[in-house]
Amino acid sequence: MSRLSPSTAHAPMTQPARLHGCFVTGTDTEVGKTRISAALLHCLAQAGWSSAGFKPVAAGTSLIDGQCVNEDVRALRQASSLALTDAEVGPCQLETACAPHIAAALQNEAIDRAALLRAAQALASRADVLVIEGVGGFCVPLGPDWDTSDLACDFQLPVVLVVGLRLGCINHALLTAQEVRARGLRLLGWIGNVVDANMPWVDENIACLRERLWQQHGAPCLGLVPWLAQPTPAKVAAHLDTAALTSVLAPVLTSPSSLASS
Repeated sequence: MSRLSPSTAHAPMTQPARLHGCFVTGTDTEVGKTRISAALLHCLAQAGWSSAGFKPVAAGTSLIDGQCVNEDVRALRQASSLALTDAEVGPCQLETACAPHIAAALQNEAIDRAALLRAAQALASRADVLVIEGVGGFCVPLGPDWDTSDLACDFQLPVVLVVGLRLGCINHALLTAQEVRARGLRLLGWIGNVVDANMPWVDENIACLRERLWQQHGAPCLGLVPWLAQPTPAKVAAHLDTAALTSVLAPVLTSPSSLASS
């Protein structure tokens, strides 16, 4: 289902009712945002939270059993503790696997920014906590004059940064962290995910990331995920630092089930 409009991409944003949870961004596309988001949902469910995954914009669908399916949306849906539809998890699913603004243009449509915020609010009314996954990196264009960083600001959630551990990751991580902070958002921490199983000097890169992201942005490491042949939410979650996650997430959440029952 595509939440698109030819004319309302730049509708003024109103201040939403406070959302609870986190916004997951990455140093690039294909760095493991979805598997990390699914693992976070798994951890939250294990802790007794009513949790929902949300992928406001997703590009690339495949025809499965006669239905157009985005794999990221489906993965977040399956990891959520609530029974949700694909459309609730992914209100804007574009057909072509490319930059979202290009995919939308190919459909002769525009991504409706206001509709995405309404969809997040609707989902938040049913869940204690949302795990919202961005698309690509932090500044991916979504329209002529707005991008994913604007979307993150609309949600006003603290950010978890997924660092794809491969050559160039230090620069990408530091630049992304800098932009997150420049947009006035809190950087909760970062999670390293090995995307290049043969990456040289991986320990040295991780040590540098730990030092720089903490010293410059106060962002702790929330987990290090090795290369996994079957990265199920439970297996990925086993490599997250539960104590660190609890420490940084607790202040931005409410008591379990309090939101869903209010």
